[in-house]
Amino acid sequence: MEYLDFEEPLKQLIDQLEECKVIGDKSKIDISETCKKLTQKIKQTKIDLYKNLTPWQRVQISRHPSRPYTLDYINALTDGTFLELHGDRNIGDDKAMIGGLGKIDDQTFMFIGQQKGFNTKTRQYRNFGMSNPEGYRKALRLMKSAEKFGIPILCLIDTPGAYPGLEAEQRGQAEAIAKNLFEMFKLKTQIICIVIGEGASGGALGIGIGDHVMMLENTWYSVISPESCSSILWRSWDFKEKAAEALKLTPYDMKKNKLIDKIINEPLGGAHNNREKTFVNVKNAILNSFATLKKIKIDKLLDQRSKKFTSMGVFSS
Repeated sequence: MEYLDFEEPLKQLIDQLEECKVIGDKSKIDISETCKKLTQKIKQTKIDLYKNLTPWQRVQISRHPSRPYTLDYINALTDGTFLELHGDRNIGDDKAMIGGLGKIDDQTFMFIGQQKGFNTKTRQYRNFGMSNPEGYRKALRLMKSAEKFGIPILCLIDTPGAYPGLEAEQRGQAEAIAKNLFEMFKLKTQIICIVIGEGASGGALGIGIGDHVMMLENTWYSVISPESCSSILWRSWDFKEKAAEALKLTPYDMKKNKLIDKIINEPLGGAHNNREKTFVNVKNAILNSFATLKKIKIDKLLDQRSKKFTSMGVFSS
């Protein structure tokens, strides 16, 4: 189990509990009362630690190496029914963008999402979750297929941003994202978007236009990462905590500003602490959202989708 820097007090208590158990087993001395007190202290420390997380701490949790990624959610939600589909029919298959068909209970969905790796090899293979233009074009191709067959679309967002390399720009990165934004407004099927980790800039927004947009509790959604913001404003990464606070990037800030529709609760300590519970929470949120959306006529749904996003950032004096 890996711990973040602000979780150090919790780590120390857990280490003490483990040491206490080992001493008890070796010495045959009854130290159950000491272990019980430590267990209670750990429980209370968890509550105190996670009930008032700062924006930067939520960013850290969203990047935890043990946090479930897109394929983890897909495999848990579809129970073996997922069929991955590949390629944009032009350049090739982008490994950072996952797409395919799968069933949640008896309902078929078209799954789209960015996939990060879980070790050095897979992170390189998945390009750290940063999609190239062919990834966004693959996503659009699959979304149009879903529209054709009346299949709802589920987008799982987790990216540090679209890939900024020279070759991506040469193949039209900005155009690919812009076209996705344009086309997603017009797709005649239900679209549900969930930020499951990092939601950075246009890379996230390229699959982020939906009828219902939700965020897990310890995620972030912003035009720029706190580190990059700090580098631009203060010429240093040292002010990333201050930048995270100013960017208003947490789910609670986004909900307050009416930029998302719902916050999905995570287990205490983050999604990685209890994956099964997280998967259940996400599944329930998806099914409840779809149950609401499928009752709305498509023309009205498109109108609501358009008004939802065009009203963002509009202020009246």
